[in-house]
Amino acid sequence: MTDAQPPSYPDARRLDLREDLHGHQVHDPYRWLEDASSDETEQWSGAQDELFEAASADAPGREALRSRIAALLGAGVVSAPSWRGDRQFFMRRTADQEHAVLLTVDPDGTERVLIDPMTIDPSGTTTLDSWQPSKEGDLLAVQLSAGGTEDSDLTVMDVATGQQVDGPIDRTRYSPVAWLPDGEAYYYVRRLAPDVVPDGEEQFHRRVYLHRVGADPADDVLVFGDGLDKTNYYGVSVSMDGRWLSIGAASGTAPRNDLWLADLSTSPLDAPELRVVQQGVDASTSVHVGRDGRAYVFTDRDAPRNRLAVTTPENPAYETWTDLVPEDEEAVLEGYAILDGPELPAGVLVCAWTRHAMGEITVHNLETGERTGSVPLPGLGSVSGLSERPEGGHEVWLGYTDHVTPSSVYRYDALTGQTSLWATAPGTVEVPEVHARQVEYTSKDGTTVRMVVVSPTKEPDQPRPAVLYGYGGFGVPLTPGYSAGLLSWVEAGGVYAIANLRGGSEEGESWHRAGMREHKQNVFDDFHAAAERLIADGWTTPAQLSISGGSNGGLLVGAALTQRPELYAAVVCSAPLLDMVRYEQFGLGTTWNDEYGRADDPDELGWLLSYSPYHHVREGVDYPATLFTVFDGDTRVDPLHARKMAAALQHATTGTRPVLFRRERDVGHGARAISRTVALSADSLAFAARWTGLALE
Repeated sequence: MTDAQPPSYPDARRLDLREDLHGHQVHDPYRWLEDASSDETEQWSGAQDELFEAASADAPGREALRSRIAALLGAGVVSAPSWRGDRQFFMRRTADQEHAVLLTVDPDGTERVLIDPMTIDPSGTTTLDSWQPSKEGDLLAVQLSAGGTEDSDLTVMDVATGQQVDGPIDRTRYSPVAWLPDGEAYYYVRRLAPDVVPDGEEQFHRRVYLHRVGADPADDVLVFGDGLDKTNYYGVSVSMDGRWLSIGAASGTAPRNDLWLADLSTSPLDAPELRVVQQGVDASTSVHVGRDGRAYVFTDRDAPRNRLAVTTPENPAYETWTDLVPEDEEAVLEGYAILDGPELPAGVLVCAWTRHAMGEITVHNLETGERTGSVPLPGLGSVSGLSERPEGGHEVWLGYTDHVTPSSVYRYDALTGQTSLWATAPGTVEVPEVHARQVEYTSKDGTTVRMVVVSPTKEPDQPRPAVLYGYGGFGVPLTPGYSAGLLSWVEAGGVYAIANLRGGSEEGESWHRAGMREHKQNVFDDFHAAAERLIADGWTTPAQLSISGGSNGGLLVGAALTQRPELYAAVVCSAPLLDMVRYEQFGLGTTWNDEYGRADDPDELGWLLSYSPYHHVREGVDYPATLFTVFDGDTRVDPLHARKMAAALQHATTGTRPVLFRRERDVGHGARAISRTVALSADSLAFAARWTGLALE
């Protein structure tokens, strides 16, 4: 393949399949590619594998990119500690490790590895999905999955010996583990067995159970969820003293939940008497009963940027809530930590915020909520993992990162008011000099949107090859973070921009809702406007602009390339949703219909069809160079979306720029070995570089 001649694409049979859906004539020529197990689909996929390898084998700078990305990722990662008494648990990955490892530090200061995924599975395809120590810290619940499935198996280990003492319990994907005191039992969430649910619904039908350590899971007591929405996700927690059980229920990824609280001192563990905190309300709320006996209510009810209220757990009804930290006019409240150790003259509340996607920490009087100070941060970055001692104390630990700073951990001491560096990423790397700025721009409807531009120079000096990245969905904010791919691109002379589109939560829940359901086009308009601003400011040109996104961000760039193909030179579309008429029928799609809309509703189908990328591919268009990357183990977003879209684009495009399909086996939507991350990032950036003109050494 040369740049002047399009590749010869694998044959893809086109069906004359048209359906009348609520009055819409819907054409689906590649429905046969939905069946991954068919010989025809596998033959097509194998031919696409060969095409990708042939097209990318001689990609200029591909190996240099791999080397540089790997070197920058050599910084490793470290997380804020979770404390249980004098024992801490934390994650760390060194330069030579494929996965982050879970460690503990014993009370005597001895550091030990508890879970190393590579020791469990040297192939690197097993991932540590979640973990939760018991309240005393002597037991540890661990959730592992293989092959990228994220379909966790839950076991319990003895922290002192490392021996497994309970489990495995299967079907525990996304399950919280709420330990009771003394480590004798815990509440958790498990899907019903496949043979007792309708065909095609095996990923749903979750229930809350009580499990006693060492018992047969078949004897676990069903506590909650019977007869409720099949797509419900459940949150479960137990207060530190073991008295208060809270259960939350949300239908799929809907931005609202029902919430109950039970007093376990007056009702049986296996039949708790649940009292309504919130039910049938369009808001997201959680409750935590503190050591002072107050119930802390974190909510966006009547407060799209969130607020923290207090009430009594004995009567947690909405009418009893009193604001402790009210909603801010501009910043979004993201979390809090309670410092109430006996050594403090008065309790302290530490709050984490984002202001236009940038992290902030404030300090308050715990009793009144009055702001008394702030915690200095090293730059404009992101804060994560506020962690205090659950038994009470005067310290809080927080994770920090920004575009040039690998993960680090800071400790704030409320006794002295001092902040100190607690831990840094274990590796040493030479980070290139880059310049980051946040700019405001105006979207199609006049809305002000923000974008971070990272570049080799402070001001535009010439149009450069650029990557524009976005997500815009599910209330997921894009905040600053250390990225080896971003740094490699800018070091090579390119510009990298991250747009804070509607659909995220950078400006609170109202910002999210302005980009979901019937308002989804706002997200795409925000993205197009970001591209136009980069061009107008002289950072890049349409011939030098690549766009990138994954998952819901894959939908974003899929819509962008079909709506404005002339605006973009290259597209990297990873694990995407693209057929919005049939997305609910595969993977976890049904759980997302509150975000996008339902295809069985005439009005909502109209929303979906208005932008569904697969249904907007037009023949006779010179489409941008496009790379689809998919993962065969992906149980969230089925690779069928990318297969169908790739076939449609390969058939329709008239230009010489290629449409390629990169398939990866034994890996899924989420966590992966570092070597796989390096390879994927290098292939994606090398593709973007080739078709935007970025010269790589």
